[in-house]
Amino acid sequence: MSQIDSFDFSGKRALIRVDFNVPLNDALEVRDDTRIVRAVPTIQRVLNAGGSVILMSHLGRPKDGPEDKFSLRHVVSALEAAIGRSVQFASDCVGDDTLAQAKALKPGEVLLLENLRFHGAEKKGDEGFAQQLAALGDVYINDAFGTAHRAHASTTVVAKFMPTKMFGYLMEAEVKNGQKVLDHAEHPYTAIIGGAKVSSKIEVITNLLPKVDNLIIGGGMAYTFIKAQGGSIGTSLVENDYLDTALEILAAAEKQNVQVLLPEDSVVATAFSNDVDTKVVDSNAIEAGWMGLDVGPKAIEAYRSVIASSKTILWNGPLGVFEMSNFEAGTRALGDMIAASDAYSLVGGGDSVAAVKKFGIADKVSYVSTGGGALLELLEGKTLPGVHAIQG
Repeated sequence: MSQIDSFDFSGKRALIRVDFNVPLNDALEVRDDTRIVRAVPTIQRVLNAGGSVILMSHLGRPKDGPEDKFSLRHVVSALEAAIGRSVQFASDCVGDDTLAQAKALKPGEVLLLENLRFHGAEKKGDEGFAQQLAALGDVYINDAFGTAHRAHASTTVVAKFMPTKMFGYLMEAEVKNGQKVLDHAEHPYTAIIGGAKVSSKIEVITNLLPKVDNLIIGGGMAYTFIKAQGGSIGTSLVENDYLDTALEILAAAEKQNVQVLLPEDSVVATAFSNDVDTKVVDSNAIEAGWMGLDVGPKAIEAYRSVIASSKTILWNGPLGVFEMSNFEAGTRALGDMIAASDAYSLVGGGDSVAAVKKFGIADKVSYVSTGGGALLELLEGKTLPGVHAIQG
């Protein structure tokens, strides 16, 4: 049993770090409430056990103090809808008024604090600021995996000043599922690493190579590998500074008996646009003036048997520019294969999560991570400050 399940919240004020850094539309209404909804089980656990809840989060990247477009008051109505009860709002996250509001909470009541990042002290990890936050509650719960890789006042430092600290359900699930693909994977194990740049995924690939059986490399980063092997890639995305690194990764994979699948063919276009001519060509024979924007049908077929025989699948990064209908086929097909497989599957990273939502398969994979940068750092084998602050 986890600590949050066994703890007696009766009469206690739980200070919960959540990740309500959600997208807002032009009318400053919540456009996607996924992160709010994922925090609900932790909030309800405290309320149902006779406690009160103080929620703290950041929103966006305010520059110099408060800005209305980054105010968390815009989140209140979506939060009330998600938890089914009214929410009080504090116009600051620290200070005498906020402290008085927090102390006046009765069991079953919820208080949302104003944006933590309206104070520069939050990102600096300032101890005095963290102590002011700690004074608001009796127990600290970190349920914000999306910020677990940041050593900020509310994500790590505050834990020093709280006698009782624990993970929320979301954070617990993120850490457990992350550890599953890092340390407890069933084989055959396939990692799909996509996205634009090799440079942002080197450490992930390096850390995963000793653990996986198959590595599918897709997205723009694939063309750096193809060029490194002497292929012609036209005007496809490439990081020329990483050609040697790509060759080193391929050599390391061969040494460790990891099968690397680069896209055999590509859907290419004359410009980065949905409204231009396209054709399918071999990925190592892309003519001048053409760029690869998706994997082709041969590549998709090559992935099919690998995915079908896998027992563990990690997917981080799309195979093409799936936001454009002409270049979504590869990512969509891969998603469908993963959804149809019997494997344990973890999907993470903003673009991959957007893809599984777009193609309607989010509930057909085993786990969808809420963390972008935090998941990457976990997959790189790093200790996350927000996790360390609780686990020690």
